[in-house]
Amino acid sequence: MNRVFMNRIYSAVCLLLVFAIAGCNSSNNFYNAPKVNAFKGGKLPAPPGMVYIPSGTILFKGSLDSGNVGKNISLSAFFIDETEVTNKQYRQFVNWVADSIAVTDYLQDDQYFLEAASEDGEGRRINWKAVKRISPIWRSSDPTIAERIAPMLEMKGSNRGLNPEVVKYRFSYLKTKGNLKKEYVTDTVSVIPAEDIWSKDFPNAQLTSLDANYFTHQSFDFYPVVGVSWRQARAYSDWRGKEMMANLMKNSYLSGYQLTFSLPTEAQWQYAAEGKIDPRDTISGTKLTIDGDDGKEKLAVNYKQGEGTYSRDGATFTLPVKSYTPNKFGVYNMAGNVSEWTLDAYSPSAVAFVNDLNPVLLYDADEDDADALKRKVVRGGSWKDNGEQLNSETRNYSVDYEPHSYIGFRCVMSAFELPTTQSKTRKY
Repeated sequence: MNRVFMNRIYSAVCLLLVFAIAGCNSSNNFYNAPKVNAFKGGKLPAPPGMVYIPSGTILFKGSLDSGNVGKNISLSAFFIDETEVTNKQYRQFVNWVADSIAVTDYLQDDQYFLEAASEDGEGRRINWKAVKRISPIWRSSDPTIAERIAPMLEMKGSNRGLNPEVVKYRFSYLKTKGNLKKEYVTDTVSVIPAEDIWSKDFPNAQLTSLDANYFTHQSFDFYPVVGVSWRQARAYSDWRGKEMMANLMKNSYLSGYQLTFSLPTEAQWQYAAEGKIDPRDTISGTKLTIDGDDGKEKLAVNYKQGEGTYSRDGATFTLPVKSYTPNKFGVYNMAGNVSEWTLDAYSPSAVAFVNDLNPVLLYDADEDDADALKRKVVRGGSWKDNGEQLNSETRNYSVDYEPHSYIGFRCVMSAFELPTTQSKTRKY
């Protein structure tokens, strides 16, 4: 009897073990991590207009005249615009902001909204399909629309244009004053670039034609936008990040990831500029000339070649953003054409105290702060700078509210690491 009982217990235990093993097999993915293999191709497909920059390490320096030898810093993978932001891209932003204001503040017609009007009239989402049929609204020839949106417009000479005091973009961000204070705030930024910036920057030069046409005429569609302050550039990057995520997350491998979109940090900018796939491919080491049709070498970077000499590179001011040849990462014109805003606040000694992993120096000055606290790092030489400014390590600055005809920008978006042949699973 005891033997029968023990046999039954043994059979029950065996049956439980079978179920337990079967349960383990059914949740195999929970307990058994997959082997690591190198990602084929070595880089992720990039969002439209961007390229993938893998993680890496560079020597990060402070101001060249500070005597600082710099330090090694490492950067996580990210995406960066393959070109500077163009006039056409920035006009899309301006028109989006103008359309939003026209619909919500002036037209207020139900046909342009997804929901019916509530009692307080707040919180309705715009029906962009309906809006895009007449976008940009401020250029509408419909006399009824033109009359209702008249406060948005002003006369610029003999032409009608948008009023910068009305067309503003509202967004929230984490305001940072070093390590002292961090808080979420909402900012409102006028988005119209300073179209007369050419004559303002060069008051004794005949540049009124550029003032009148550079931002608005289609012949300059693919030239880098200029006359945009750091604050405006940050507003654009916020808008573009939201637009890109809304479009990509529906049908994309990026779905579900929380990815940040911003201006590049100066470390990201330097790394992308140096194209470290090949350590020899730095701005200073890259061949900056091409063979011309006449057998002579021609310059392949847009900068000032000497006092009064601008034209030997093929232009006297800016060039289309895909001029010349991209670097090893596939990024265009990190040297020359226009200098570029970065996310960092400027300090000559920043390299001494920023982190050695994804370094950035953030400081959002208040309106009444001194200009010294509003300085932002500008990287890369421009069409009006001499050759020594083309070095990828050269740093400069401008205050965050001040636009120029020689400063543009590009955007970055965070990415994630890819497994490489170095990290793949091997036998012991």
